[in-house]
Amino acid sequence: MKFGIACASLVLGAWFGGHLVAAGDGADQAPAPTYTKDVAPILFKNCTGCHRPGEIGPMSLLTYDDVRRYAESIRDEVRAGHMPPWHAEAPAGTFLNDRRLSDADKQTLFRWVEAAAPRGDAGDMPAPPAYAEGWMIGQPDVVVPLPRPFDVPATGTVEYQYFEVPTGFTEDKWIQAVEVRADARAVVHHVLVYAREPEGGPARPRVLVPRREDVAPATQPRPRPAPAGGARQPERRLGSLVATMAPGWSAMVFPADTAMQIRAGAVLTFQMHYTTNGTTVQDRSSVGFIFAKEPPTREMRAGSFINSQFRIPPGTADHRVDAEVGFAADTLVWGLFPHTHLRGIRWHYELIHPDGRRETILDVPQYDFHWQTYYLFAKPLVVPRGARIVSSAWYDNSAKNPHNPDAGAEVRWGDQTWEEMQYTGIAYTVEAPPPGGEGRQGP
Repeated sequence: MKFGIACASLVLGAWFGGHLVAAGDGADQAPAPTYTKDVAPILFKNCTGCHRPGEIGPMSLLTYDDVRRYAESIRDEVRAGHMPPWHAEAPAGTFLNDRRLSDADKQTLFRWVEAAAPRGDAGDMPAPPAYAEGWMIGQPDVVVPLPRPFDVPATGTVEYQYFEVPTGFTEDKWIQAVEVRADARAVVHHVLVYAREPEGGPARPRVLVPRREDVAPATQPRPRPAPAGGARQPERRLGSLVATMAPGWSAMVFPADTAMQIRAGAVLTFQMHYTTNGTTVQDRSSVGFIFAKEPPTREMRAGSFINSQFRIPPGTADHRVDAEVGFAADTLVWGLFPHTHLRGIRWHYELIHPDGRRETILDVPQYDFHWQTYYLFAKPLVVPRGARIVSSAWYDNSAKNPHNPDAGAEVRWGDQTWEEMQYTGIAYTVEAPPPGGEGRQGP
């Protein structure tokens, strides 16, 4: 099984300097592309994972009639760089889930639209892709829903909700793929799923090392300030992070010979972030797991590192916040997931080797809160013991930011979208345990 994703990211490629082929430079000598022979294979490979009934794409692109209706819009969205929602800069082949179309595929789409979108011969039509209804990863072996439906009100602020669900696993399970499915997608902003294991089990060595107390792997939410006349919200034991859903991302398929372990008797905790939209909605989201057929060579882990102690002054257009994490063992990093809210505009990551050498490993110059991506390396990043990863996020808290909820506010860390975060998810495997390392890795 290839390392990849099955999520709301299989969409049209971005426009990177491509142009329509003009008359006189060879276009008039080649036959026009047809849907059945040339366009359908591109769409089936890159688009229909999202653009099909029940998925995040706003329209289906499974049939000629579907595609023909939106042909000009497809051309315009690709040309403008809105589709696919891909925001990192790197040479082709750097990321396994790079959504950009090749130049040849873009030219095929443009020429097809300019030729009035011919259908072509039915005999050239490829078989449509097979999808498991309701799931990107395929039909899960186990589906764990919220223990009960949750009523999301029509208006107001909904604090994070936490739901605990026993897995019922009587033996350790190796997870090859995982996906979070939002039931009421219009009001589910994000979901984090954690697995808390029974007390007394063997501890995993701690690998991620925070720079200081306020820049740390987030094993659990920090206590929120006590409301006037009220008690402080207690901390929660969440355990290890096993699944993430955010706008544009919902699932992970792990590479061959790697899998994530959920131990027997584990309890899942769903952290649910709901946003009201003017209508009362009931939600019962779920997480699905596909089990590995055999134990892996490497155990995949998911964690995070954050900076929760920043302040963004009102009106500032380019405010930088850094976070840092060190490594107590030789590690392979398989992916990074940058996350800010509505003021976040770009990200940059550097690997600092033990000898001080610095290396850019991820550059996201056009971060988009509305379409977030777990950037998966085609070749895992080798991080030696003693190295560090430094993340830098920039924020636009000025009135020129059309998404800014309040340019006059000083912004700090907070759960709601009008507040901010400096959070990075990280997927990694440990190549050698740290000497004498003990304790739980989190999250």
